Amino acid sequence: MEEEQCKAALEFALSGLTRLERTLAGAEDRGRGGRRLVAASARTGELTDRLAGLEESRAASRHAQALAPRIELAKREAATLREVFLAKRIERRQAEALLREAEARQALEADRRTQRSLDDWYLSRLHRSRTDE
Repeated sequence: MEEEQCKAALEFALSGLTRLERTLAGAEDRGRGGRRLVAASARTGELTDRLAGLEESRAASRHAQALAPRIELAKREAATLREVFLAKRIERRQAEALLREAEARQALEADRRTQRSLDDWYLSRLHRSRTDE
């Protein structure tokens, strides 16, 4: 159950990281659009397009700068949660292995007791048949 909770927390953190990375990609696209607008205004001579393109580029840059620390924090959090999840998975698998070993030992001991009972029965039967002769 702890493993499932850790897995859910990891998946949530990874989805948040993905969302931030998509937002960063959108900001980068916005910056490229602004630079294209500046380049186009250089050909047409439109001052308003040039100013709009410069402002788009600056806004995209500010947005990307604001996202960078949040993305780094989200990456560190996801890495920590991944380690916790993997530790829980290892813990569960080790417990399962110990349980299988214990069950195998119990089955082996049960087989030995059964064989011992059969041997005792056979010896007692053999001993009775010799005493009857």
